[in-house]
Amino acid sequence: MKLTEITENAPGWTQLTVPDPAAAIPFYRSLFGWEAGYDGHAEVAGYSAFSLGGLAAAGLMAAPASVPANWGVVLTVPDAEAAAHAVTDAGGTVVAPVTRAGSGGWFAVFADPAGAVFSVWQADGFRGAGAFNEPGTLGWIELATSDPAGAQRFYPEVFGWTVHAGEGYSQFGIDEADFGGVTALPPGMQGPYWMPYFAVADIDAAVAVTEAEGGRVVLAPRPIGDVRTIAVVIDPQGAALGLYREH
Repeated sequence: MKLTEITENAPGWTQLTVPDPAAAIPFYRSLFGWEAGYDGHAEVAGYSAFSLGGLAAAGLMAAPASVPANWGVVLTVPDAEAAAHAVTDAGGTVVAPVTRAGSGGWFAVFADPAGAVFSVWQADGFRGAGAFNEPGTLGWIELATSDPAGAQRFYPEVFGWTVHAGEGYSQFGIDEADFGGVTALPPGMQGPYWMPYFAVADIDAAVAVTEAEGGRVVLAPRPIGDVRTIAVVIDPQGAALGLYREH
């Protein structure tokens, strides 16, 4: 099974942090059909969001000095403070403590024991992504880490995830509905890191748009069994993201 809707203790949001947020808008409009200006976080200074069909799709914010462009993974949780305690009890660290984000909810930033950074969101007025696992929306998250075995202990302990273990690649889920995976950090790559994957209707077309709009392809479309085809691209400002098409 796969996850098809926003679920507690699973991915529910993702956000792009880049040096020039305004310059990112045309690229993602071409790639996913996103528009800027969703006002779910309008009262939070410096934060805006992309929308798709009037629904929130992803966050957008300016990168602080020395922070490279990146896509961040955000997990929806029922209680951010409880998540902070669970993270530290399991050997992780608090990067940014639980903070109120206007009337939208509460967020915090953590790192797992190997150093992979992720965020959590406790919703109040703003739930998160308006759709999940549909073309143009978040639908999968992937962890590349120096300690896959440790990750398969940490995240189930903190968030109650299930693990479908595989040779070289294991999948995370909630109640057996999978939404992500974990793999060994490739040699020579800096990390560890979480990366979001977005569903697309035509992965070859999405890759072509990426290149035409100034991005780069680092993993050309590749079938994963008979389940999906994936690709990894980098946007014009250097943020990496995954693409996938379900078969």
